[in-house]
Amino acid sequence: MNAKTGDFTAGPGGVWTEEVGVVTGALTLRTELADDLKLTLRVQYQQADEWYVVKGGRTTVHDAADLEPVHALVLGILDRPNG
Repeated sequence: MNAKTGDFTAGPGGVWTEEVGVVTGALTLRTELADDLKLTLRVQYQQADEWYVVKGGRTTVHDAADLEPVHALVLGILDRPNG
């Protein structure tokens, strides 16, 4: 499995997760790519142990090279500290 991580600050409304609903504040995004090209987006409170799957954050990509651009795109969308 390959993964990319990056810190961000969620804006108003936070990030919806499958396990606990909305999470807000200082978060870390982890974009995971399995060997079968299944991609999963997870978030956690910075420095926490628990990871949560982003609602709608599972898909299959066409190439392993998609990991970096997908991670950068999602991180850019989620990082909106001022709304």
